[in-house]
Amino acid sequence: MPLSPLEHDRRYGELDQVMRAYTGQTADDTADAPGQALTAYLRHTWHTRPWALAVAERQLREYAENPPGRLRLRLGEFYAIPDVGLPEGQVQQWLFHLADHIRHSIDNGEVPPPATPATHWEWHARFPELGQFLGGWFSQDMPDEFADHEAAVADYRATTDPRLVARLVGELHELLALGLDESDYALAVAELGMEVDPPEPYTPAAWLAQVAEHLAQPLPDYGNPDTP
Repeated sequence: MPLSPLEHDRRYGELDQVMRAYTGQTADDTADAPGQALTAYLRHTWHTRPWALAVAERQLREYAENPPGRLRLRLGEFYAIPDVGLPEGQVQQWLFHLADHIRHSIDNGEVPPPATPATHWEWHARFPELGQFLGGWFSQDMPDEFADHEAAVADYRATTDPRLVARLVGELHELLALGLDESDYALAVAELGMEVDPPEPYTPAAWLAQVAEHLAQPLPDYGNPDTP
């Protein structure tokens, strides 16, 4: 029978995070250097969960040393490595390379310098609530669900816990503080799930700034007669 969620996380939870970092990426890692996806994973994980790196190194190495045999394959009690563009016979060595690079990073304190997210996974790992907001309220179905962008923002605010709204405001300010070109902001919102254009005449950055300002305003307290 398939692994329970608890057993999956115990054996493969951080391995799965490393594999998710390769979404839309190819395994371009070599024995000498990590590729773009692993570098993005290292950069973000060092910043947010440095303790998880040792877990990833152990789980990667254990999986490479003990790949699932026929019984585990038949029972479904294993983690399926996604297709990363490598022949099946090279996957095991690739996993060893990943474990070695993570171990080297830990042992030598080599941390990738801060940078703009470079992969789909890193965009969502760094801006999770913004990904929920843009992907959930501004997909291609947005024009059928809401009268306009302002109505979609209002619906998000009305249906989302205020603590998550505050988190979104912080992520918006962090993204704007990167000082990207407009073309890069357009790429950023697309990576984060936005499938419609900002309302005219706003550029992506200008619209994000307006949304941040709007969501940062306190909701009116209509139950208080002293509220203007």
